[in-house]
Amino acid sequence: MATRPMMDRAREALFSSLGDLIPASRVLDLYAGSGSLGLEALSRGADSVVFVEQGRPALEALRENVRTVGLGGSVVAKDVGKYLTTPGDQFDLVFVDPPYALDLASVSEILKLIVGRIPVGGTVVLHRPDGEAEPEAPAGLTRVDARRYGGTRLWRYERKMP
Repeated sequence: MATRPMMDRAREALFSSLGDLIPASRVLDLYAGSGSLGLEALSRGADSVVFVEQGRPALEALRENVRTVGLGGSVVAKDVGKYLTTPGDQFDLVFVDPPYALDLASVSEILKLIVGRIPVGGTVVLHRPDGEAEPEAPAGLTRVDARRYGGTRLWRYERKMP
């Protein structure tokens, strides 16, 4: 599967909107592809980024990009659902950029799994094609922003008190 990086305009707007959430944050980049979102977070002061990707061609590009940029980050070659169901670290900021072919029900299931990996106040950003219905936010996540850039939709959620 080829990587599908987010449009520059959408990525710039996203990071401008996240502002102070990035410095010193622990970031999880799911369906990382080329790693553009996680690498941008590192360049803006994130403490750490875990990149999760399972596609072999994307993994090769991701590893090369992480190595070339030289800002750190760890690459996990694993299915996103399996990664999220394995006990592990908490993250302040999670980017979810699944392949457009992934159906809405699967995206909703991933959002449910993320809730257990972010603290109260944590942020989730979902990137999907314009025209697709918004997935239902699971208990614990509240949508705080929605934006459209060309053929792209970005939804932002925050983890609220249970």
